[in-house]
Amino acid sequence: MIYRFNAVTKFPEARMRCYRPLLLALACTLPAACSYKPSFINEYKIDVQQGNVLTQDMVAQLKPGQTREQVRFILGSPLITDIFHQQRWDYVYRFREGSTGAVQARKFSVFFDADGRLERVNGDVEVATVAELTAPVERMRVVDLGTISPEAAAEEAPSPEEPGFFRRMIKKIGF
Repeated sequence: MIYRFNAVTKFPEARMRCYRPLLLALACTLPAACSYKPSFINEYKIDVQQGNVLTQDMVAQLKPGQTREQVRFILGSPLITDIFHQQRWDYVYRFREGSTGAVQARKFSVFFDADGRLERVNGDVEVATVAELTAPVERMRVVDLGTISPEAAAEEAPSPEEPGFFRRMIKKIGF
């Protein structure tokens, strides 16, 4: 039997040296392969809502001369109360839609006088007009569920149907 020796079989570390560039290339491509995302795969992104939600109805209830407690009851606690501007409350709202990434931002400020009474407001939400404040609000609705004619009301109610097989068996057993 003839044994042939060469550098790769004689020295195992020489064989390992051949594989090092291959292992290095593999180690560099694996993170890149994990970060690739095909264009047809879309991850779900949630809608993010931050701050105070102010509606037009809430702002319409504000009247000059209201106390801080009344304003807090109507609008809620302010998001920003600055210690350097104690006569001002800021209500900030930001909404980022997850699917499109569109951002809506609103800012509404409430200013008080030295006595703590509402003096003026400023911001993105519009103040109600006098006509809107004095217009009567309809709070009740009449819903017609259908009317019965006098002939249908005079008819007798149909007799109950004869019980089915299982109902008769349950009655015989005594349940």
